[in-house]
Amino acid sequence: MVNVVKVEEHPKWKNVFIVELEDGSLRLATKNLVPGQRVYGERLFKFNGVEYREWNAYRSKLAGALLKGLEELPVKEGDKLLYLGIASGTTASHVSDIIGKEGRIYGVEFAPRVMRDLILIIQERKNIYPILGDARFPEKYRHLVEAVDGLYADVAQPDQAAIVVRNAKFFLKDEGYLLLAIKARSIDVTTEPGEVYRREVQTLKDNGFEIVDVVHLDPFDKDHAMIYARYRRG
Repeated sequence: MVNVVKVEEHPKWKNVFIVELEDGSLRLATKNLVPGQRVYGERLFKFNGVEYREWNAYRSKLAGALLKGLEELPVKEGDKLLYLGIASGTTASHVSDIIGKEGRIYGVEFAPRVMRDLILIIQERKNIYPILGDARFPEKYRHLVEAVDGLYADVAQPDQAAIVVRNAKFFLKDEGYLLLAIKARSIDVTTEPGEVYRREVQTLKDNGFEIVDVVHLDPFDKDHAMIYARYRRG
């Protein structure tokens, strides 16, 4: 454990905390839903009997987006989310902390090896429900997922926005939010990242999404951006 001077909830982001350490440095953190559990080797902080997990912006694109000035954090306590490309659960575990015991994450992952890593984490983290599947075919897991408040996507596929659109039509509530982590080089290695982002944004706009904000994630993730949007069902 590291010596902590003060912990305060962030003035803009509910259930996200600023931890001040003894050396004067500040760290982003979430309150640990499973005290004692480390998900990706992150530091644990204890203050006034409460345990917090450091939220590392170099390991989590959502943390990076917040530090780069994302308009707001739409994820709130009790939310139901569909998470496409949940991988081993680094970012999802912090979202899990934020939504709490009443919330739920349906995590879709294509790679069995990565899913095995996730399974180890969620044995105690009960608000994450793993789904081994292909995000390109949401009809194959539609019987496992309820209507959701938000959709988080980090799928690193050439048709990222189109995959999001297909899943939104099945699961995302009207006025639901989207957080889409776009890796430009996964879409088209021959095109400048800015042009790739514009193309993906247009696909979203053409399919019922209103763009709220787009932030570039350098230096935390090179050639990445986070898109925050709201969904309007036609």
